[in-house]
Amino acid sequence: MPEPRPNHSPEPDLEPDLEDDQLIAKTRLARARRDRWQQQGDLSIGRRLAQIGVLGWIFVMPTLVGLFFGRWLDARYSSGLFWSAPLMLIGLCIGGWTAWKWMNAR
Repeated sequence: MPEPRPNHSPEPDLEPDLEDDQLIAKTRLARARRDRWQQQGDLSIGRRLAQIGVLGWIFVMPTLVGLFFGRWLDARYSSGLFWSAPLMLIGLCIGGWTAWKWMNAR
């Protein structure tokens, strides 16, 4: 008589994959940032002011470009503020998104 086969599936691997664990990845990133800070130290006042200036220009330039292009379209087609307001808002959104991406890349 043949031996009965076990009726259960093999146990799943209960140990998490350490390479794909987000907590471990974030912990390694935080440690690398801390190590870099300990090696390089704090940024100087001039460097911080330069970063604030760059961030301001990243935010302001798309807004001004949108406003300029909107005013040009309004003057060309005599449409009041039909193009200026929406293009300025689009530029503001693009500038905000770009500034957010730049800040999180640091």
